[in-house]
Amino acid sequence: MNSRALFLPLILLVSRRTAADSAEEITWTYSGLVGQSDWSQYFPECGGSSQSPVDVTTTQTKYDPSLVPVTPLGYSQHGNQPFTLHNNGHTVVIELPDWMGLQGLRWLFTAVQLHLHWGNGGPGHGGSEHTINGRSADAELHVVHYNSELYPNMSAAMTQRDGLAVLGILIETGEETNPAFNNIINYMSRVRHADQKTFIPAFDVQSLLPKSLGRYYRYNGSLTTPPCYQSVVWTVFHERVQISKEQLLKMETILYSSKAGDSHRMLLQDNYRATQPLNHRVVFASFSAESGQELSSGEVTAIVIGVMCGCVGLAVIVRFIVKTIRFFKLLHRETVVVNRVKDQEKSNNKKQDFALSTTSEAERKDPSASPRTEP
Repeated sequence: MNSRALFLPLILLVSRRTAADSAEEITWTYSGLVGQSDWSQYFPECGGSSQSPVDVTTTQTKYDPSLVPVTPLGYSQHGNQPFTLHNNGHTVVIELPDWMGLQGLRWLFTAVQLHLHWGNGGPGHGGSEHTINGRSADAELHVVHYNSELYPNMSAAMTQRDGLAVLGILIETGEETNPAFNNIINYMSRVRHADQKTFIPAFDVQSLLPKSLGRYYRYNGSLTTPPCYQSVVWTVFHERVQISKEQLLKMETILYSSKAGDSHRMLLQDNYRATQPLNHRVVFASFSAESGQELSSGEVTAIVIGVMCGCVGLAVIVRFIVKTIRFFKLLHRETVVVNRVKDQEKSNNKKQDFALSTTSEAERKDPSASPRTEP
């Protein structure tokens, strides 16, 4: 059996013993029969202490300078062979060739497949599995790898604690279309019903990833679907990728979780697991807070208010300084005028004194010039 088909068997059947010692097939779901709250009854590891996804609280992450950028291997070398696109009833899966891999972790990991998680487009909807500071993205892409240095195949690795490595890419919507994601979305109409498969043209898988592969969160967790094996080293990128609202709408409304022959068709929506308790685990960050760690909405609001208050305070100070400068300039002008008036008065007084002293001297030298008085 192809080991790639064993990962995330999203229509996974298990045997449960009845009183008659017979097996009853159980199909798990996200919100219906055998929904998330029931998974641990049929898949014990889903109730473990190291489950995924988690909420990454950035103020509680620990900076680890030893975390180097992850390096995709062969992601852009897709060759001439087409990819297989598969609707397995819970998501759309693309099987990846085994020459693709991942470096930057302790071991070499070989690529297996990629798949997506999304919501339903409703108000306040989620879509991503991981959240950052309690905030969901609109969707999430997972690229799955197994430890090919220690284990011969996916089925052997998926039950081992160091067996898998998954890249988590948060997706948000904007105005512009993302051509890379059209390599998947444009062909989803060919696999509208569960268990349908089709071949699609191979494409550059690295074009789906964020540009910055060196800024991420790292923790030990699990598969986010049954059987929830706690065997995953998670790398959740800090930078989000963006798709258009139209692309997200297609993703959320084009697929069915029911088979083609079923009388009751069910849209494939809200295929994401709720965040799980972190428990004893630590989420590491490959970058420090000083280098741009993501802030919570409350922190952003506080910073904005602080900046606004700072700007207002700076404006008040500048206005005060300008007024003070103007005051001193005016005072200086008045002082100059007063000093000039005083200097002029002193000059006039000196001239008058000089004139008087000159007249007195002349009178002393020529007494005849003085008037005589008769006896």
